[in-house]
Formats: sequence, C-alpha cells, structure tokens
Amino acid sequence: MKHLELSEDCHQECGHFFFKSRFYSELQTLNEDQVFKSSSSSSSGRFANATLVRLSEFLSSGYKKGVRPVKDWRTSTIVAIDLMVYSILNVDEKNQVLTTYVWYRQSWTDEFLVWNPEDFDEVKQVSLPTANVWVPDILINEFVDVGKSPDIPYVYVTHDGLVRNYKPIQVVTACTLNIYNFPFDVQKCSLTFQSWLHTIDDINITLMRSPEKLRDDKSVFMNQGEWELLHILSKYKIFSVDNDDYYAEMKFHVVIRRRPLFYTVNLLLPSIFLMVMDVVGFYLPPDSGERVSFKITLLLGYSVFLIIVSDTLPATAIGTPLIGVYFVVCMALLVISLTETVLIVRLVHKQDLQPPVPHWVKYLVLERAPCMQLIQMSSCPAAQCTLHHTCEMGQRHSQQERDVGMLGLRPPSSRDINPPVMDNILQEVTAIRGFLEKRDRCREIAKEWLQVGYVLDVLLFRVYLVAIVAYSITLGTLWSVWQVA
Repeated sequence: MKHLELSEDCHQECGHFFFKSRFYSELQTLNEDQVFKSSSSSSSGRFANATLVRLSEFLSSGYKKGVRPVKDWRTSTIVAIDLMVYSILNVDEKNQVLTTYVWYRQSWTDEFLVWNPEDFDEVKQVSLPTANVWVPDILINEFVDVGKSPDIPYVYVTHDGLVRNYKPIQVVTACTLNIYNFPFDVQKCSLTFQSWLHTIDDINITLMRSPEKLRDDKSVFMNQGEWELLHILSKYKIFSVDNDDYYAEMKFHVVIRRRPLFYTVNLLLPSIFLMVMDVVGFYLPPDSGERVSFKITLLLGYSVFLIIVSDTLPATAIGTPLIGVYFVVCMALLVISLTETVLIVRLVHKQDLQPPVPHWVKYLVLERAPCMQLIQMSSCPAAQCTLHHTCEMGQRHSQQERDVGMLGLRPPSSRDINPPVMDNILQEVTAIRGFLEKRDRCREIAKEWLQVGYVLDVLLFRVYLVAIVAYSITLGTLWSVWQVA
C-alpha cells in the first residue's frame, strides 16, 4: 500500500512538472511571436504613407531600361527637343571652334511608365533616376570636345508616361567661321541633333515649340559679352547614308553677331586719324624739309600701330579679314605719299646745275595740266617769291650793274688810258656780264622747275585725295551694309 501511495505521489509531481514546462514553453513562443509582430509592424510603419516609394516600386517592377519603351515594336518613339542659348563663351577663329552654354530639353513617351493617379494618392508626376529609365541616344554631330556640364541625375515622369529630361550643356562644336567682315562679322553655327544608331522607324525627332517662338527666344541669353544672339533657326531633315536606312535630324542654326565698338575705337579710329594727318601734311610747303620729316614720322608711327594691333586681329589659315587689307592699303598710301613728297622736293630744290625743263614737260604740266585741273598759276609766283625772293632782286641788280657799266665805261681815248689797261678792263667787264647772264639763266631754269613742282604737287595731291575718299567710301559702305545685315 505504501508503495502504491508513493507511486501515485510521484505521478502527480511528474504531471505538475510537465505541465509547468509546457506552460513556460508556450509562453516563450507567445512572447517571441509578439516581439516579431511588433518589429514587423514598426518596420512597415516607416513606409506606411510613402506613396512615392510604392509608386517607384510599382514602376520599376519588371522594367527593362535597355528596351525601347513601346508595346508595339512598329511604333516609332517621337522625341521632342528644344534649345535655348544661355551664353556665348568663346569663339576661336584660329581653330574654328565655338563654345556655347545651352539649355537643352527633350521629352518622349514611355509606355511602360504609366500609372493611375487614383491608386497613388493622386500623384501625377514623379522624379526617377536617369540611370533607371530608357533614354534616347541623341547626340550633337558637331561635338569636338567634352564640355564642363553639370550632371542632372533625374528625369520627370508623368502618369501618362511622358518623360522630360532637362539639362544644361556646355557645347564645344566645330563651326566654319568667316572673318572677312571682322569686326562687323555675323557668324552662323549649326548644332545638329540626331540619333546615332536608331533609324527613323525607331526614333523620330520633332520640335517642342514652334519655329517662330524658337527663333526669337532670347529670354535666358546673357547679353553682356562681345557677341549678341540674333536668332536661332531650326530645320528638320531626313537623310540616308546608304539609301537603305533613313535617319531623322534636327539642325539648329545659331546666328550671332560681334559687337564692333571696341574694335572701332581701338583699331579704326587711330588709323583714320593718322591718314587725316597725312592729308593735312600736303599743305606744308613742298620746298621745305619739314614735309619729308613729317611724312617719315607718320610712316613710323603707323608701323608701330600695326605691330600693336597685330595681336588683336583674328588669325586663320583660310583668309584675311578686310580690316587687315585696309591697314595694308593705308600703309601703302603712306609710302606713296612719302614718295610723292620726295619727288616734289627733288624738283623744287634749288640747284645751279639743273638741266632745262623739257618742252614736253612744259606743255603737259605748265600748259595742259593747269587747264584740265583748274590749277591757278597765280599761286606759284607767290611761292616763287618766297623761295627765290633774291632771284628777282638779283636780276634787277645785275641789270643795273650792266647799265651803269655801259654808261660809265665809255670807250676811252688814247690820251686817258693806255691800250693794254683798256683791254683788261673790257675783258673783266665781259666776264662779269657772262657770269650774270649765266646766273640769270640758272634762276630762270630753277623758276620753271619750281612751277613744275608746284603744279605736280597740287595734281598728285588731288589724285591722292580722290583715292583716299573713294577707298574710305567703299569700305564704309561695305561695313555699313554688314552692320545692318
């Protein structure tokens, strides 16, 4: 009986122990489930109201960015592009390179990025990383260098699948620059946008705005530099390389014009002033040495001026600007002016051994030229008196001496003077008379050469002045037309 009681007690204790251990085990499991549920609820609570996260996960689920986003492969993806010029950074005439900073915009429809705004708290557009969506391979054909452009890592996507990719670009492109009209030149550079790989069946290009609005849009252009933006022209074209595959391209013609005020003040006006002084130098007397020294000084000054401005002129291997030709012609005119001055000074310079003026020179210069050019010969005697004032006085004085000698030295009788003395006196008087007559002839020759010099000086001055005026009018007309155009 005792043994039976002990076994029953043991059985009861074992039952209590098993019950307690099971209770503690279920309690521990319950606690772990509660901890897991609380952690799960707290984890899902961070994105409980994150509509953009749900939308991003919805759009990225199963999306293939390497595949053109159309449901029907026969459908062409139309990419609308737009261009706005912000600044003209550099125009390199020597290397024929244009550097601009533009605002580029493009948009297309992605048929796989579509959602219902009612399912996502009325969200109608969202920004997505550019690296996660399909982007058309539209490039600029004239690219010659990679510019320093900021990286815009996102695109905007609307609920109907419209993707907008807006970004600024520093464009370094090749451009055929014509500097013949410098500094009144107008340059026209093109930026050609096209898909590098896809044909028109896959990607087609159109304008985001009308060509009229694009042409006159200068809203973002910085208008404070050397160049001003005139307009932007656009042209759509379909071309083929092998007459098999056709490609679409959109070409923008950026038309810019140089502001010439700086070059006018620093290049043209000094040159014009020097040429005016050269013309004024003709009013100096030709028989004075000051005119030659004045002309030489102007020529040296113009040479120094050309050395200074040589770095300002654009240098290219395909042509020379018209202003460079203008400077060379002005230099040549100064040399011609100096040569004419030296010639005239040589003619009017007084020399005792000058040959007589040829008859044909007298006829052409002293008779025909004054009549044809309306040159008043009355101005020559005044100049002659200035230079040869002693000439007329010497002639009158020599005539008086001859008269006195003829009157005072009558033939003496043999009673007064011995015959040998008389012969000596007559020989001396004859020698003096021959010297005076020779001096008179030399002075007459010098007077005739002086008249020839004055007539030629006036004649050449008028020809020189007409040449300068015609040259100035021609250049002024050309530059005015280019400035207006």
